[in-house]
Amino acid sequence: MKHPVDAHVGKRIRHRRWMVGMTQQQLADKVGIKFQQIQKYETGMNRVSASRLWDVADALGVSISFFFEGLAEGQVGTAYAADMMSDKEALELVRSYYAIPEAQRRRLFDLARVLSEAA
Repeated sequence: MKHPVDAHVGKRIRHRRWMVGMTQQQLADKVGIKFQQIQKYETGMNRVSASRLWDVADALGVSISFFFEGLAEGQVGTAYAADMMSDKEALELVRSYYAIPEAQRRRLFDLARVLSEAA
């Protein structure tokens, strides 16, 4: 049975991998393991050791604390459930958004805020 913390860390690995546009195979190659192991980490079926999490964080360009964000005592298992970023379309939208040059991205953000307030 998977532990909720392992599931949360796995979802954060998948989230970050999607954000940077990396495949499971590419991440596995950078970390020096097989892509099937990345699959198991992302589903929470296998726990990620501290040293492996260090390697994954380095490969994805984040600190280790990134994988534990949104995880608070008493909320284990529910912290990520309502996260919109678990939606594939939302991840693609965010990735595309950050690919836009900063000045244009700021104008797009302002437009989105005005449209959401009008809705």
